[in-house]
Amino acid sequence: MPYAVTHVLLTIIVLDLYRDHFLKNSKYFSLHTLLIGGIAGLLPDIDVPLGWVLDKFGYTLVHGSFTHTPWFASLFLIPALIFLQRKDMKKAALYFVIAFGVFFHVFLDWFLGGGMHKGVMLLFPFSFTAYRLHLLHYFNLGSLAGAGIDALILLAWLWHEEVKHKINDFI
Repeated sequence: MPYAVTHVLLTIIVLDLYRDHFLKNSKYFSLHTLLIGGIAGLLPDIDVPLGWVLDKFGYTLVHGSFTHTPWFASLFLIPALIFLQRKDMKKAALYFVIAFGVFFHVFLDWFLGGGMHKGVMLLFPFSFTAYRLHLLHYFNLGSLAGAGIDALILLAWLWHEEVKHKINDFI
């Protein structure tokens, strides 16, 4: 299952690649926007602390339920489209990045494993059928693989930042 570092950093990396290599005008796509996208890559896991709070009131919220669906991501896509129509590009970009972060989280959980143990409910609320590829389980890598992936991604990202941005100048 992908852990927090995987969700945050891969979202930032994909958005940064898009910003640097495909976007013609990054005026509305700042480093701040990338940071928000990375945080949004972790947003579906809000169901964990929400579950703790709701449990105190006698309600159950299962990890990997509705927050791990494209429907949840569309809650951020709708305002993005509204702001785009109103020509408020800065807010539109922000909501598009948040929606992408949530969609990417759902994709990673489907692809690598995570969310509900049976998969991701791609057609929620119309169907509760869970779909999965779960490559980490397919190759019998177990839960420690997530920690290993986190470590490799973090080290690769730090190396990239050192080479590209000379982060040792700040130490």
